[in-house]
Amino acid sequence: MADAMNVGVNLEAFSQAINAIQALRSSVTRVFDSLKDGMKNKETLEGREKVFITEFQDNLQSVNRDLNELERLSNLVGRPSESHPLHNSGLLSLDPVQDKTPLYSQLLQAYKWSNKLQYHAGLASSLLNQQSLKRSANQMGTSAKRRPKVQPSTLALPTQYVDDVISRIGRMFPDMSIELFRPNGTSAVLLVTLGKVLKAIVVMRSLFIDRTIVRGYHENIYSEDGKLDIWSKSNYQAFQKVTDHATTALLHYQLPQMPDVVVRSFMTWLRSYIKLFQTPCQRCGKYLQEGLPPTWRDFRTLEAFHDTCRQ
Repeated sequence: MADAMNVGVNLEAFSQAINAIQALRSSVTRVFDSLKDGMKNKETLEGREKVFITEFQDNLQSVNRDLNELERLSNLVGRPSESHPLHNSGLLSLDPVQDKTPLYSQLLQAYKWSNKLQYHAGLASSLLNQQSLKRSANQMGTSAKRRPKVQPSTLALPTQYVDDVISRIGRMFPDMSIELFRPNGTSAVLLVTLGKVLKAIVVMRSLFIDRTIVRGYHENIYSEDGKLDIWSKSNYQAFQKVTDHATTALLHYQLPQMPDVVVRSFMTWLRSYIKLFQTPCQRCGKYLQEGLPPTWRDFRTLEAFHDTCRQ
């Protein structure tokens, strides 16, 4: 490695150049010290000016002399070899059309990133090893008698409990109408009508929300066979955006231990669209941007933003 670094470099001239740099810095310091001190006390003003000019000229000549010496030595030092110890890949730098096929430069960049990746992977490995994760193959052989009992799942809640939760939520929001359907046994489908703004179809498994489709208030929500259409998208781009944001909200409001709180939080967030076309964006202050109202609602503050203004 040291031999590769020293190829093309005159070490003796390099050492002399370092000394020349130090001498140049000293002479420059003397120039500024002379300017700082100014004219020294003499008997006459003419004598003070004469001494100051003489010392200043001597210092400048010293700076010029040291600078010329440094330039002379810099030409003798030479340049280190730019080749890297990449074995035969170094021959790629000899390609006469390197601008069109920069394989060598790309290979060097990949080599640097590989070193960085290895370094950060080592740091991540050391941090993970500090965690006391008590997982081992010995636990797989634990007898069935010592295994803890499986806690009852909240996916199988009584239908009466689910109906009571939905009824309480409906009483919380007078301007939101919630109709509950059970087309396939115990699974619930909610038809939420928010004022005269929109209608949302919420598909649930017990108290867990699977998906939500939002359509305009005057759009058809039933299929040809008279059942709720839980698959077709809205014909309007604004309500398609609201559907996408509702899907994001389902991922945000997650609390498996308290599913009733999740449903109530989601309905509170959905109710914030009661003034979808009357609330301006909290960032730009406009009602419309690219023909769309502010369709995003903050999960915590419920403030309205355009899809591009919320970032």
